[in-house]
Amino acid sequence: MRIVETDVLLVVDVQVDFLPGGALPVPDGDAVVGPVNALLALFPHAVLTQDWHPAGHASFHTSHPGGEAFGTVAMPYGPQVLWPEHCVQGSPGVAFAPGLDVARAELVIRKGYTHAVDSYSAFLEADRTTRTGLAGYLRERGFTRVVLCGLATDFCVAWSALDARAAGFEAVVVEDAVRGIDRDGSVAAAWARMADAGVGRVRRAAITAGRTAAAP
Repeated sequence: MRIVETDVLLVVDVQVDFLPGGALPVPDGDAVVGPVNALLALFPHAVLTQDWHPAGHASFHTSHPGGEAFGTVAMPYGPQVLWPEHCVQGSPGVAFAPGLDVARAELVIRKGYTHAVDSYSAFLEADRTTRTGLAGYLRERGFTRVVLCGLATDFCVAWSALDARAAGFEAVVVEDAVRGIDRDGSVAAAWARMADAGVGRVRRAAITAGRTAAAP
């Protein structure tokens, strides 16, 4: 895959709480930092997302009496997975991973800050109506292809890729620059949903910079 000027790299939730030792660790999550940095060095344009929950967020199991981590609860917008408290505003875990080349980002999209609604996708919150504004930003900048990497494959990466396609963008996931939580086969299911939606899949070694893709 050759990078062109209308490509944008979308780096999803590479944050301390999703790394080993964090509040909601993705297995082997720290292994994405090196590949993501290599991609950031290749792409001329990049957007980062950052999970950004207020204390007591409705998606936390501690916000529901008797709620258990990784259980589910009915919310007005549908079933909600209950997560351990993570990426709380002002906490150490909300920070980007140490060593991540954050300076390459042209935009940081914070998500999950609406107290009563969870947010996996970089484009739409879990109620599927509240928009982050990312699609409009990408259109105004003239981007047509979104290349995704980061955490976690089966949740925020997959939801973002699917919503990118639904918004009319080409979407490609760099398969060796993502890692998943993988509960009950959720990673395989996510890859299948993405394939059905026309989301591409590529390895980092197959990505090359085009003439217009040199870093500014």
